[in-house]
Amino acid sequence: MNNILYAILVLGAIGAVFGFVLAYASKVFAVKVDERQEEILSVLPGANCGGCGFPGCSGYAAAVVEGRAATNLCVAGGAECTAKISAIMGTESGATEKSVAFVRCSGMKNSVKKYDFAGVSDCLSASLLPGKGPSECTYACLGLGSCVSACRFDAIGVIDGVAVVDKEKCVGCMACAQKCPKNLITKVPYDAKVTIPCFSKEKGPVTTKMCSVGCIACKLCEKACPLDAIHVVDNLAVIDYAKCDGCGACAQKCPRKIIKLADMAAN
Repeated sequence: MNNILYAILVLGAIGAVFGFVLAYASKVFAVKVDERQEEILSVLPGANCGGCGFPGCSGYAAAVVEGRAATNLCVAGGAECTAKISAIMGTESGATEKSVAFVRCSGMKNSVKKYDFAGVSDCLSASLLPGKGPSECTYACLGLGSCVSACRFDAIGVIDGVAVVDKEKCVGCMACAQKCPKNLITKVPYDAKVTIPCFSKEKGPVTTKMCSVGCIACKLCEKACPLDAIHVVDNLAVIDYAKCDGCGACAQKCPRKIIKLADMAAN
């Protein structure tokens, strides 16, 4: 009995010593955190969406304090969050232009279908099949919703077989884009006056055979634009949003009607 009590006392003493050593070490080797980092973290929305380019809100807060990031990178928090972070850092708020995700496809309903897909409801899995999916257009949205599951803001959904972004809910974090195996989702200004829901890089004759609305690189839009704001690059019309004023000249000339004005854009 005495041996048992002795063993308990020895173990207790050893535990107390190690506890004291660990407590002392935690204070001696503690990494001091800048108080501003905690303040910034408290004003961030906590979405941890990665839209700022850093691993979560804590990573962004640390980067701002260390001077590795600007104060206006929190897309989920917007201008209000930028103002608060700038105030904490004692700097002026940088201009924050709201951007949103945009899906560059009008859907497989407009393209020639090769076969019916009945596999796992996952875009990556479907894209690994022959021809990169069931559509003749290898650039077509698969419409299986991998982007939908990636969005933390309920800002994207599949409508009539194609992913569509709700720009009023979208914060521009682009988590959806990271999940799209076709690289169809890009970032555009929130107030973009013109969009082109197509990403085909094929030449006109090929696109015509596989899709009823895809860009055929005819360059009529390019010739019609009075501001030099649209050009055909790699067989696809591309808009320079810094120049575009939404006059609609390009949309009027497009024989495929794939150029959409803001009041008529499908997504």
